[in-house]
Amino acid sequence: MNAAPADQIRLLDVQALDVRLQQLAHKRRSLPEHAEIESLTKDLTQLRDLLVAAQTEESDCAREQTKAEQDVDQVRQRAARDQKRLDSGAVTSPKDLSSLQHEIASLAKRQGDLEDVVLEVMERREAAQERVTELTERVASVQSKIDDATGRRDAAFEEIDGETASVTKERELVAASVPADLLKLYDKLRGHQGGIGAAKLYARSCQGCRQELAITELSEIRAAAPDTVVRCENCGRILVRTAESGL
Repeated sequence: MNAAPADQIRLLDVQALDVRLQQLAHKRRSLPEHAEIESLTKDLTQLRDLLVAAQTEESDCAREQTKAEQDVDQVRQRAARDQKRLDSGAVTSPKDLSSLQHEIASLAKRQGDLEDVVLEVMERREAAQERVTELTERVASVQSKIDDATGRRDAAFEEIDGETASVTKERELVAASVPADLLKLYDKLRGHQGGIGAAKLYARSCQGCRQELAITELSEIRAAAPDTVVRCENCGRILVRTAESGL
């Protein structure tokens, strides 16, 4: 393949722009905010699970407290009825009177036991409510950090994408000035050589694979016509000759 030396030099310009596009893509993928957001999102998921558990516990305690308070109220009402009956003097039989007094005493003990249950449930509910409050604040804090990191990431995206668009446009303009067959070969090699399809021959070394060329290969390149497109014997990339090639 033949191409004017100037066209081959422009191919290096295309390569430099392609390298910049690769760097920008890598930078976009490697923003520190990605790992930060991922880590914070995991924390947020765990905190939300804990919050749901705490809210469920608080809700269960609320129902348990309501039931216990209803039990206390029922015992209190029954004791009040028995006390009213006792105070009315309607019970005259010593046996019935003794039985009623015993029941009133039993209800008083039952009421005390139930009130203790209410207090215990109220303490557990209060602890659950405090846990809900704490976790709610932590969820909000982590969400705020995620929002901040997301904002920084999006701002970086905007900057990188803007530069990418600019470099892409420049690449299109420069590539349009390179002969189609040369550009096709370059793109093919670039796809198989880690994004580097053309490299400068500098000080007798290929800047693509960083290998110094053998004497025989240098002799062949030296003897080749200026418009001959030469390839590196080691890596197969297009070698572009310049005044710094050391030939």
